[in-house]
Amino acid sequence: MGSPRKKLQGLVAATLTPMTENGEINFSVIGQYVDYLVKEQGVKNVFVNGTTGEGLSLSVSERRQIAEEWVTQGRNKLDQVVIHVGALSLKESQELAQHAADIGADGIAVIAPFFFKPWNKDVLINFLREVAAAAPSLPFYYYHIPALTGVKIRAEELLDGIQDKIPTFQGLKFSDTDLLDFGQCVDQNHQRQFALLFGVDEQLLSGLVMGATGAVGSTYNYLGKKTNQLLEAFERKDFSSALSYQFCIQRFINFVIKLGFGVAQTKAIMTLVSGIPMGPPRLPLQEATREFTDSAAAKLKSLDFLPFADLKGGNLGAYS
Repeated sequence: MGSPRKKLQGLVAATLTPMTENGEINFSVIGQYVDYLVKEQGVKNVFVNGTTGEGLSLSVSERRQIAEEWVTQGRNKLDQVVIHVGALSLKESQELAQHAADIGADGIAVIAPFFFKPWNKDVLINFLREVAAAAPSLPFYYYHIPALTGVKIRAEELLDGIQDKIPTFQGLKFSDTDLLDFGQCVDQNHQRQFALLFGVDEQLLSGLVMGATGAVGSTYNYLGKKTNQLLEAFERKDFSSALSYQFCIQRFINFVIKLGFGVAQTKAIMTLVSGIPMGPPRLPLQEATREFTDSAAAKLKSLDFLPFADLKGGNLGAYS
């Protein structure tokens, strides 16, 4: 992996946590998962134990083991492994942060506590500062996802002066559709070289236009190649090609959202596309139905995301 001070940019896959049918973590496929992301999708950065990874449904011990496996398997293959260490318990979050530093992770990220919630910016920063201080050598990222945490403190407000309180602060994973807030994060901090990572895959092009320096998302596990084409088109200022890639990605995401799209369904799609068994999610999430998987497979194929010859996950006859 790269130097821990290197700026996190480009595509970052929010990794899934592979599980066996009885709900235990399947560590044995993580090496294969790393190789798949790098070789098949062109994605060399990962965000581990976040929403997509069911991080908050796992025990501290499981989170430590998963972090270790990603760092170990990613060595000399991945550019950056960022570990999400957010928890409701400050002590647990600090323990996970320190562990991430001990194993050689490239950064840590934290969401806002979401049961007893911080009610203003200062309270939230106090919590984040205590976690960041447990790993003073690691870049620290705030993971802004108000739809799930219920913490509506604007990211623009949080970033104002944050490095004075948290010297290791390096950036933000912005998983919200408020482009005014995101745009102001960019506009007010362009001197500071923050990594401003957009987290809404179906709106990535809008985030790039506003000044996102990279993107973290679940679909980059299996649509990384297509999204990299979008990024390349944007870089060369070929906006009509970038838009056509974004629309293509939107067609798929729009389709699955209507069917009911979440972590369980992402696991089913990843299994289908990669051939690596991701298994079921952990309760209270419910496993994706066969109907969902069949419909998603047909849609992927129709968009040329999944050529017929590449179908790996299940009964090919179902799609003929």
